Amino acid sequence: MTTSPPPHDPNEPQHSRPDLGPGGYPVHPGTAAESSAPQAPQPPAIQLAVKLMWAGAAVSLVSLVVGLATLGSLKDQIRDQLLENDPSTSQSTIDAAYGVSIAFVVVFGALGVLLWLWMAWKNGAGRKWARIVATVFAALNVLSTLFTIVGGNTTTLSAVFTIINVVLAIVILVLLWRKESSDFYAARSAPQFG
Repeated sequence: MTTSPPPHDPNEPQHSRPDLGPGGYPVHPGTAAESSAPQAPQPPAIQLAVKLMWAGAAVSLVSLVVGLATLGSLKDQIRDQLLENDPSTSQSTIDAAYGVSIAFVVVFGALGVLLWLWMAWKNGAGRKWARIVATVFAALNVLSTLFTIVGGNTTTLSAVFTIINVVLAIVILVLLWRKESSDFYAARSAPQFG
């Protein structure tokens, strides 16, 4: 014996009754059909913010590649600085410091790219917590840039990439905190019922 959907008015849209899911069959609260209700579309501010986050990931990736390409001159700088501080510094100490520098560049460069992509994904999905996390990351990015530039221990090219990322972060934050974006986050975090 097969079960047929309950009768309904043919003029009534199929999903206008809250207890019916796809095909007109009853849906119990908390089921997948309930959560498959259409979600609020991304407003233009969020769409642009997500694209700029992808651009931030691209800038970070290029910065990582450039950082790896210029590691040869870094070894000379490390050697000169270590020998200036202690003329009896061994070659193994210089090599170890160089190895740590390579690991630092790779790990933090890759982490920067991944954070941009993660924030693009989660903010594009309308996660309220992601907007807060993006705000914290942007603040840390600005502070880090200020310390790096004031400290004067960066190359011109590295400073350019860092400043581009900071400008992107500030523009993205303005977009994420606009009213239309706040409405989007609120709509996406509201319970969805089919």
